[in-house]
Amino acid sequence: MRDIAVLLFFIYLIYDSIKTPWHCVLALAIFSYMNPHSYAWGFVHSLPLYLILFLISFLLYLKEKDKQSIFFDWRVNAFILLWCYFVLTTLLAMVPIQAELKLINVSKIYLPFLLTLSLINTRYKLYCLIVTIGCSFGFIAFKGGLFALATGFSYRVWGPPATQFEGNNEFAVATIIIIPFLILFRSETPNKLLKNFLLFAIPVCIASAISSWSRGALLALIGSGMYMLSKSKHKILLVPLIFIGVFILIPYLPQEWFSRMDTINTYEEDESAMTRIEAWTDGWNYAKQHPLIGAGFDGWIYVTQRDWHSAYVEIFSEHGFIAFGIWLSMLLGSFISLIRLPMKTSIYPELAWVTNYSTTLKASLLAYMIGSAFLGISYWDLLYHLIFISALIKKFALEELESLLKVKSTPLVKKIR
Repeated sequence: MRDIAVLLFFIYLIYDSIKTPWHCVLALAIFSYMNPHSYAWGFVHSLPLYLILFLISFLLYLKEKDKQSIFFDWRVNAFILLWCYFVLTTLLAMVPIQAELKLINVSKIYLPFLLTLSLINTRYKLYCLIVTIGCSFGFIAFKGGLFALATGFSYRVWGPPATQFEGNNEFAVATIIIIPFLILFRSETPNKLLKNFLLFAIPVCIASAISSWSRGALLALIGSGMYMLSKSKHKILLVPLIFIGVFILIPYLPQEWFSRMDTINTYEEDESAMTRIEAWTDGWNYAKQHPLIGAGFDGWIYVTQRDWHSAYVEIFSEHGFIAFGIWLSMLLGSFISLIRLPMKTSIYPELAWVTNYSTTLKASLLAYMIGSAFLGISYWDLLYHLIFISALIKKFALEELESLLKVKSTPLVKKIR
């Protein structure tokens, strides 16, 4: 029954994309983050639905007239350069077979972004993409949160099976990243019923992240949450509500949860934490000896025999410091760009959306930057969605600003003449 439901949903998405080709970008996001096929138990589970959807999307893209040329924002240039650098490090990788397979998988993640940069050519379409990503993963997080509340947080919540978010830590960090998307959705939608539902759903999603028992996700939640709170117009109301919520929540958390979180302070005594530090040390030492190309994809097999457990270590250990600089520039550069952009637009009420969108993306990027310090998630499509969405925000904001300045200057020009 599940297989039939997923297959019908897949067919509907194809039909919808044929009618409205830019919807294929949304369909790809749904299959990237909701992963409906991962919950099927029969023949659908083994079908390459995402690949089929991408191929159909590419054909639709070729025929579509309502698209923009891929604009060469510095992040796009850096992305293409990084991709080419990955090819170079793969040719010289220490574990060639593993590296070649990983390059293929990473390329499957990267290719669809070229469609995103071309077909998402208006602010409305960008809004739809943000909402689709938020709701697709939010659906999984909401389901996990209900389970956590029903079981009194006694069990860990895991992500969709056989996906990049399957692990409890990965699932929790992804949840924290998309929560700002849901907050933006609630602030932008005019539908009161949706607003009320999201007011309930967002805390439930947070509960799912807490019940993952992920220490890195807890730090990401605190960092991202504090930032969102600092930017909120309702601090006076929210601060007491947060304290009340924490006060109510604490008695329901099992002692094992507190014991695990306490290892953040006593990491020297935690075997898992010390193993990660050893992997980071091995990766750093190898990168210093091979600063230009690193060990290649999945180089941990050769260097340290354990996963890197850090996106930062993963990049410079596997691809060297040049690739690390390119990757980090996209991450930090996007964050800085989102700080500077509202400074140009804040005096114009018509461009208030820029501040809202920028705050959302900064909170999500901050969650990634904190959470990825403890997870090898440097190739996540969610990261590159954040980076390219920030690039599209800048593009549309500057276009609207230029148009607005032309309109406002016209009467002045006529008066002078």
